[in-house]
Amino acid sequence: MAAMFYLRGLPIGWVAIMLALLASMGGFIFGYDTGQISDILLMNDFLLRFASCSTPGDASTCTFSTVREGLIVALLSIGTLVGALLGAPIADFLGRRYAMSVECLVFTVGVIVQICSNHVWQQFAVGRFIGGLGVGALSAAVPMYQAETAPPQLRGTLTATYQLFITFGILVAYCISIGTRNASGSASWRIVVGIGIVWALILGIGILFMPESPRWLAAHGKMEEAQKSLARSRGIPKEEAQGHFIILREVEEIKSSVQYEKQTRGGWIDCFRPKNKTLYRTLLGMSLQSLQQLTGANYFFYYGASVFKAVGLSDSFVTQIILGAVNFVCTFGGMYVLERFGRRRPLIIGGVWQSAWLFVFASAGTAVDPTTHTNIGKLMIVAACMFILGYAMTWAPGVWILIGETFPTRTRAKQGSLSTASNWVWNFLLAFFTPFISSAIGYRYGYVFAACNLAGAVVVYFFLYESSNLSLESVNTMYTDPDCKPWTSSEWAPIGFTSRQDLVEQTRAAEAQKPLASNGVEEGRVEKRSNSSEV
Repeated sequence: MAAMFYLRGLPIGWVAIMLALLASMGGFIFGYDTGQISDILLMNDFLLRFASCSTPGDASTCTFSTVREGLIVALLSIGTLVGALLGAPIADFLGRRYAMSVECLVFTVGVIVQICSNHVWQQFAVGRFIGGLGVGALSAAVPMYQAETAPPQLRGTLTATYQLFITFGILVAYCISIGTRNASGSASWRIVVGIGIVWALILGIGILFMPESPRWLAAHGKMEEAQKSLARSRGIPKEEAQGHFIILREVEEIKSSVQYEKQTRGGWIDCFRPKNKTLYRTLLGMSLQSLQQLTGANYFFYYGASVFKAVGLSDSFVTQIILGAVNFVCTFGGMYVLERFGRRRPLIIGGVWQSAWLFVFASAGTAVDPTTHTNIGKLMIVAACMFILGYAMTWAPGVWILIGETFPTRTRAKQGSLSTASNWVWNFLLAFFTPFISSAIGYRYGYVFAACNLAGAVVVYFFLYESSNLSLESVNTMYTDPDCKPWTSSEWAPIGFTSRQDLVEQTRAAEAQKPLASNGVEEGRVEKRSNSSEV
């Protein structure tokens, strides 16, 4: 088994690509479940069964009350909140792969409950809650598994595939919905919901053929298996793994981390201890996930069909597909941007860009009635697309990458769960209260999201450290270095390297079997310096 290609001197195997794509099916499930509800709420059979109708049998007279619509949409988020908190202990106990398989089973049960609903909307909502348990747990497990298994130089891109698949899932849900909306009877919405089982089967079964996280294996005393896992993802033959410089360096890093963690094993309380910026990073992760929701993206994904129907569009389903396509295509650009320009700069620029277009969207809709002025409605659609373009290239994939690489190994699963849970809290709050807020202030709601985007850019500038091109262990060393500040962190490098670029070049030279530059010290040894400051 040879490496597929080399990136900055690091061998990348086909398994690394496959595990990223396969695990990202967890994101696809999340996106598919998010995208389908916007269109389902407008389908005639669904309205006749679960809405209140002034004329029985006439879908045009059926409407959802604000509370009922909010609960149908938002109970998924309550389930995902609980699932995200359970995701850490499940992933730590069963291992990352088996945890994902179990979570896919839970999601499947939720789908079955939904498609078995006939006229009781509460049953459909409970099914979304159960499905949310699986989606939430996957949202904690998948980025963590990808970050722990992916090569450092490609970690950002591979972890970003989670967000890419979220956008792909949303787009596929839109396309399937537009294809089934005219189907007779309950098939119009049951097909859309039921197909979700297929995605769960692909992930739940397929992930079992991928290597387990080397860091989880090492933490459970399986160093030999951890070394094999690293070799598989790098495309390095087994017979070469024992003496391969890159593998030996990473194994040494992981081994030193695990040895220290056994002496200082972290619990939930440890996530909130100030020592070594653990509390700092917990609050940072929770803030970034909250701010990702407060960008306003899900305002369009959950209620987009209703919003664009309100601005006078004859076919709001098509507009949803346009938004979904923009979201999906631009995420490819985001994978490049976040790998090429790091994490901090894209998030800062993205926050400002998104804020500007939300101001345009809100101002246009507030100044003139878009239902009577066609050009204003078109301007609002353009503003929404430009907002989604910026979001898909920065905040959407960027935050998920950071959740996988910001925390120390000993508390990573738990801090990742807390961060993801904060995402789902705001997901629920926005999903449930958006109908109330929109009916009260209309399109001025966009000003709220615009302000939150600016706040996000400020938080990133003053608190987020640049973690691109560093191993997970070195990221921890950087955060605990008292001389390193967020705004100077892009220049930080481990001991023995003069700069971040020097680290990349020496890794490339090492892979080419060239002598390291003067005083080159492999990262694995650097971590021993920081053992006094938790890994």
